[in-house]
Amino acid sequence: MIEENKALIRQYLAALSGKNKPESIVNIYVSDEQLKQHIKLFESAFPRYKLIIEDMVAERDKVAVRATFQGIQKGELMGIPPTSKEIKISGMLIYRIANGRIVEHWMNFDNLGLMEQLDFIPKKS
Repeated sequence: MIEENKALIRQYLAALSGKNKPESIVNIYVSDEQLKQHIKLFESAFPRYKLIIEDMVAERDKVAVRATFQGIQKGELMGIPPTSKEIKISGMLIYRIANGRIVEHWMNFDNLGLMEQLDFIPKKS
């Protein structure tokens, strides 16, 4: 089960990375409605973004991933107009898998770094 769950997350992240993300692709992997909304938000702001797996560990029904998010802001993000800036931030994601689908998730990304790279807040020197 652990190796199958890790394979599912690898396939899911590969399906998201660098491609347009039709809703049908997301629906194959995700039952978690909050995650679906998050994907839509970031796809509209960073079309064709990439999620690069840096590390992955799994236990029972959970898979944890340390990843890098990379994209160019082409759409509005939480009131920030498009900047055409390329951003690269690191983050952690934990997915809970049931019946071959993501049913729950937790994530924490470097939002301060994101805001700095978009020049929304000044960078620390």
